[in-house]
Amino acid sequence: MIEPKKKQRKVLLLVNLFSAANNDSARIIDGRSSAEEIKSSIAIEVSRMKESIGKVPGLAVILVGQRRDSLAYVRNKIMACHEVGFRFSIAELPESCTEDDVCDALSNYNKNASIHGILVQLPLPQKSLEQHFDEGKILNVLSLEKDVDGFHPLNIGNLAIQGREPLFIPCTAKGCIELLLSSDVEIVGKRAVVIGRSNIVGLPTFLLLQRHHATVSIVHAYSENPEIITREADILVAAAGVPNLVRGSWLKPGAVVLDVGINPIEDPESEHGYRLIGDVCFEEAVRIASAVTPVPGGVGPMTVAMLLLNTLEAAKRALCFT
Repeated sequence: MIEPKKKQRKVLLLVNLFSAANNDSARIIDGRSSAEEIKSSIAIEVSRMKESIGKVPGLAVILVGQRRDSLAYVRNKIMACHEVGFRFSIAELPESCTEDDVCDALSNYNKNASIHGILVQLPLPQKSLEQHFDEGKILNVLSLEKDVDGFHPLNIGNLAIQGREPLFIPCTAKGCIELLLSSDVEIVGKRAVVIGRSNIVGLPTFLLLQRHHATVSIVHAYSENPEIITREADILVAAAGVPNLVRGSWLKPGAVVLDVGINPIEDPESEHGYRLIGDVCFEEAVRIASAVTPVPGGVGPMTVAMLLLNTLEAAKRALCFT
C-alpha cells in the first residue's frame, strides 16, 4: 500500500509528466520550493544578525485547545523557526481557559524583549453554541509592533485604506500574492474570485488582490450560483474550508487556482490517522486550469515563510538592525 505522502508525490510526478507532454495541462505551482528559497535567505540574515549584535529573532505562539489542524500548523512553525535559527516559545492553554488567560499570555509576550513576533493560533475553539472567545478583544491586546500575523485591527484597517501601509500583511494572503508574482502570473486588470470571507484568509486576500489592481469578487455561503461567479475568474483563491468544494466545472479554462484549504480527513493508513486535502478537487483542476497549487505543498509552506519574513522584519525594526 502506498503511503499518503508518497501518493501525493506520485500524483504530482504524474501530473508534471503529463504537463510536459500536453501543453493544455496545468502547471503545478510548487510552494515548497519557493518557501525553501525564502527560508534560505532568512537564515543568512539571521546568521548576520547573530554575528553582528548577538541576537536572533524570537517568535511566540499562543495555542488554545488541541484542534488537530492547529496542532499541525504549530508543528510546522516550530520546525521552520529551528531551520532558520529563530528563538521559539509557545504558551499552550486548555480549551477551558478564559479570555483573560489568553490576554495575560499575550501581555507577558508583549513585555518580553526577546520576543519580536507573537501570534494567536486562530481560529480559537468555540466553547459552546452560546459561548466563544472574543477574538477582536484578544487581538486588541497584542502589541501592534509584534503582530506578525497581521490580524490586529489597525493592520487590517491600514490594509483596507488606500494610501496607508500596514506594519504587517497577513501571512496567507501575502503568500498567495508572492506565489502569483514568482510564477509570473499577471494580476493587474485580471478578474479574481476569492471563495471565503474569513478575517484570517478571505478578507485579507481580497484586500491584497485589490491593492494589486485586480477586479475582485468574494463568494461566500450565501452566494447564489457560486459556480457561475467562479467560472469568470482568471485567478481563483479557494479558502472556504470545505473539502473538494471546487470541481472542474467551477473553473474557467486557463485559470490560475490557489487552493488555501487544508482539510484533515480520516486515513487509518497515515502516520497521524488523517491526511490533508484542499478545497479544490485537484484531479479535475489540473485538466482545466493553467496553473494550480497542490495540497499539501502549495500555499501552506508559503504562509509559514511569510510568517518568518514578518518576524525577521519585526526583529530588525525592534533591534534597529539593517
